[in-house]
Amino acid sequence: MILISVVAIGATVVVAALAWQQYQARQSAPSGVETTSPAEWASGDRIVFRNTASGAGYGHVASVQLSDPSGPRAVTDTACDRVDATEEGFSCLRSERGIAPSYTATLYTNDSQVVAEWPLPGIPSRTRISDDGALIATTAFVTGHSYAAVGFSTATEIHDRNGKGPGNLEDFTLIVDGSPIAPVDRNFWGVTFIDDTTFYATAQTGGKTYMVKGDLDARTLTAVADDVECPSLSPDGTRVAFKRVTSGSGPTVHWTPAILDLASGDVKLLPESRNVDDQIEWLDDGTILYGMPHEGVAGDTDVWQLAADGSGKPEVFIAHAWSPSVVRSAG
Repeated sequence: MILISVVAIGATVVVAALAWQQYQARQSAPSGVETTSPAEWASGDRIVFRNTASGAGYGHVASVQLSDPSGPRAVTDTACDRVDATEEGFSCLRSERGIAPSYTATLYTNDSQVVAEWPLPGIPSRTRISDDGALIATTAFVTGHSYAAVGFSTATEIHDRNGKGPGNLEDFTLIVDGSPIAPVDRNFWGVTFIDDTTFYATAQTGGKTYMVKGDLDARTLTAVADDVECPSLSPDGTRVAFKRVTSGSGPTVHWTPAILDLASGDVKLLPESRNVDDQIEWLDDGTILYGMPHEGVAGDTDVWQLAADGSGKPEVFIAHAWSPSVVRSAG
């Protein structure tokens, strides 16, 4: 048994070393896209995202001008797995490489100064910042690495700018059909803020998925819609973009982007035939953005755009990008 353990540990070290060598090789090559001065990355109306172009800056926070999404990108020195941004700063979820990996959430100013940092209990999945930057939501996989995995478990937390509570959503009271419940199999993910006291998120229990409305003061999560995952509130506050299971189950589940009208409760499935496993971002009140794997290239992704009213077809918005965040300058 001791020999087997030594061999297993040795194999793990070799795999980790090879992965690190590949990462270093990818980082040392010239960037595969046109770049501009990093000093320009936080200026003007922009899209902030994780750069997935091969070469220098792979995995780093970057931006392009909102008026020219296919133009040169400004790439920072900060590496993140997931990112969300406001005009003043950004939230960064990061995996720290090593034989025993660790995971962190960090709130940065635009000049890369750390405002607050706290550990994540598992693999980074989602992050959102409230419009005024007062609250930061994070979701991590405690077990599993996909929402299609059987037996996955998540931890979703909300922190203030100092890295303090309100804390883990599992400590909130879950209300379904008017009654408080406390199932042991509950999972929460995909927060989208309404304001600094309320938000929407996903709750799953007993094989059912709900959109819940969270109240930070009352510490409650109330189910308000069925079969809504990874909600994203529109800029005008009237609709929620989300992903809905349209076929399959478990590891073969297929998600389709959809729009929920909050006033009527009507749901419109959008014309996207591919499997979309992302928390959607709104470009504006008429267009949504989401990430998809770049065909044929492992580790690469693209950000796509799609009309929220169901007209038109999906189009690439930013190639070699992931985790988009729309930032508009005040005034």
